[in-house]
Amino acid sequence: MDPNDGRNHLNDVVKDFDVAMLVTYSANAIHARPMAMTCLDDGIDAYLVTDINSLKVDEIRVNPNAVLTFQSASKFASVHGELTLLRDAALLEKLWKEAWKVWFPDGKSDPNIALLKFTAHEGEYWNNAGMNGLKYVYEAAKAYATGETMPATDDAQHAKVRL
Repeated sequence: MDPNDGRNHLNDVVKDFDVAMLVTYSANAIHARPMAMTCLDDGIDAYLVTDINSLKVDEIRVNPNAVLTFQSASKFASVHGELTLLRDAALLEKLWKEAWKVWFPDGKSDPNIALLKFTAHEGEYWNNAGMNGLKYVYEAAKAYATGETMPATDDAQHAKVRL
C-alpha cells in the first residue's frame, strides 16, 4: 500500500469526528476521556483545549505519549502520538469556539486555558461505511454460507499507517 493512500484513508475515517477519546498515562494507570477536536489536519495532527490545572496536563508532563480513539457505527480509528502543552494566544484566537465558554467563562483570556497539540505517529482504521460496509456484509454472508473464513479486508477498509 502506498503510504499516502493509508494516510488518506485514515484521514477520511476521522475527518468528520468532533469528539475523540483521549487516552493518557499516569505512573500507574491509563486514563481516557472524551475531548472536543478543535482542529484536525491531513497529517492527523490535532489541537484540543484544556484547563492548565487538569489531571491530563499533569499526566502529559510525566509522559507525553497518548492515543486518540474515534468510533461511530461504521468507522473506527486509533491514533498514537505525543501531546505538547501550548500557551499560544494567537493560535487560541484562531481556533476559539464560543461553546468553550462553558468551561472557560472568561473566554480566550481565561488564565487557565491552554491547548494540547497532538502530533500523530501511527494509526489504524476500520472503515465499514458506504460501499465498504456493503462489501463487508457481502463477504461475511458468503463466508457464513460456504462455511469458509472471511477473507482479509482491503486497505480501504482496514490498515495500519505510519504517519
